[in-house]
Amino acid sequence: MKLATLKDGSRDGHLAVVSRDLSTAHFATGIATRLQQVLDDWNFVSPQLEDLYATLNGGKARHAFAFDPRQCMAPLPRACQWVDASAYLNHVELVRRARGASLPDSFHTDPLMYQGGSDDFIGPTDDARFADEAWGIDFEAEIAVVTGDLPMGTTPEAALEGIRLLMLVNDWTLRHLVPAELAKGFGFLQSKPATAFGPVAVTPDELGTAWQGGRVHLPLVSTWNGREVGRCDAGPEMSFHFGQLVAHLARTRRVRAGSIVGSGTVSNRAGSQGWGCIAEVRAVETIEHGEPRTDFMKFGDSIRIEMPGVDGSSVFGAIEQKVAPL
Repeated sequence: MKLATLKDGSRDGHLAVVSRDLSTAHFATGIATRLQQVLDDWNFVSPQLEDLYATLNGGKARHAFAFDPRQCMAPLPRACQWVDASAYLNHVELVRRARGASLPDSFHTDPLMYQGGSDDFIGPTDDARFADEAWGIDFEAEIAVVTGDLPMGTTPEAALEGIRLLMLVNDWTLRHLVPAELAKGFGFLQSKPATAFGPVAVTPDELGTAWQGGRVHLPLVSTWNGREVGRCDAGPEMSFHFGQLVAHLARTRRVRAGSIVGSGTVSNRAGSQGWGCIAEVRAVETIEHGEPRTDFMKFGDSIRIEMPGVDGSSVFGAIEQKVAPL
């Protein structure tokens, strides 16, 4: 099942079911108006949406209309919780090596995770606005899961069963603001502005055989100013699967329905498939040449992030954004 939230002038938008090929949609009116409603009462509401989804895919939905990603908000325009991990250790290792730091052994057993702002997300085609190019504007191509209710201390296996949806992510980072914030010892804040999400959220079964062991075994493609810069495999090099990440979050607290857990930048060793953010290529340049040679994004730049499925068709639709001044 594929779900989207369409703009209607409100903060939370209007829920719609979207066809598997992303060509048509149908409002979920009469079942639910907002995605959070579905997540709060998943076992009762989701089967009704699945029925509508089947009808839509069969071409028999009476009030279907053409699906337009430009009318989409983030699938969850605001959420009770958004946390992001760094599950691809190649990304962490590269960034640390570039500044002369090694990777602590604990990073292999204890996931990195921070809590971001969840009150305001960016739609898939909305401009990403920033006050200053000098802040070091960088995209980060990721995937994320949305959970149901989970108890404190849930196991990774149980956490996998509690995953309701997956989404595509562009977790914007202002790289030049990061060092001063981390030096305070209290984590990210201003260096992590509003995050963008792809047009549709999908249930795990939509991925077919690509959803294995809590990992998505598909390429994540990043295109910067019309040039493909990354086609990273999201599966094999994910050091912690999504069940482990959700269980890490739940170690000391309950996790409520609608919590979003991100993977961190999808990254492959040695840049064999390109890269999922600018910081990685700058790290490689620093390691090899002593200094970075690639600039961060400028006003007017564009970024497209998309994940093709096993059959080559788009799973989530595309994030297509331009960087714009405030």
